[in-house]
Amino acid sequence: MKYAIQRCCTTPVVLKQYETSTNAVLKHLGVEFVDIKEFNCCGYPLKNIDNKAHMLCSARNLALAERENLDILTFCNCCFGTLKRVNYYLGEEAPLREEINRALAGDGLKYQGGVRVRHLLEVLYEDIGVDVIRERCVKNFSGLKIATHYGCHILRPREIIQFDNPIAPTIFDNLVQLTGADSIPWSRKLDCCGSAIWGIDDTLSMDLVEKKVSDARRSGADYLCTACPYCQLQFDTVQKILVSERDEVQPVPSILFTQLLGLCLGLDDQALGLEQNTLDVTGITKFLQ
Repeated sequence: MKYAIQRCCTTPVVLKQYETSTNAVLKHLGVEFVDIKEFNCCGYPLKNIDNKAHMLCSARNLALAERENLDILTFCNCCFGTLKRVNYYLGEEAPLREEINRALAGDGLKYQGGVRVRHLLEVLYEDIGVDVIRERCVKNFSGLKIATHYGCHILRPREIIQFDNPIAPTIFDNLVQLTGADSIPWSRKLDCCGSAIWGIDDTLSMDLVEKKVSDARRSGADYLCTACPYCQLQFDTVQKILVSERDEVQPVPSILFTQLLGLCLGLDDQALGLEQNTLDVTGITKFLQ
């Protein structure tokens, strides 16, 4: 298995552990990934400012991957949702595709629709497969209760994303349970984490985090688990701010799924970057058997 990897713009700056843990897990499972140097931002931040510029950013990356005859793998929900959306509309709307291709021609590129966009969770669940991952796990978590947070862009809009059932998803939960941990039910599981409004209305953003964290705790979660940079920043960095400002909030630390899985695969703590999380998650190792 070989993919072109679309790295989130945020991770090299404020979430390096997502990159290092993803690299370590993929390499351990025999996945080859290529960093195409010409890749640019997926265009997500431009969506509500200049839709054509937003689409051109993703179309360029899709064309670059197509030139290399590679599907795109991304571990960011926003990149995933953006690339899937652009791939969908360029395939459906010929005039739009022609306009985008005229712009791409200046770089000697052409979008032809021959690339699939794959989220990291899809690659693990479908391309590698649960049986292979189960066999490669040398340790497991016993008695650990995990609240999985899917995130908005990995589930909706359903007709474009086609990742899982947006009302009752199971893929992430099944992957977590491969580690031996219990993926618990919790009522606010599919609520937005509030990342989209951080920096615009911080109070409202923290309110959303507080509601989710409080619900996860009431439901018995030891840890939250994410597979999106922006969701992780909300439950890690923003939650720490929340706890410091609101005395009544009891924290529930958040761990990246690649960190959780990496521990079961027997990977080194340093490679997984546990100590880089803002809220301490190193205590999770006490559940390992």
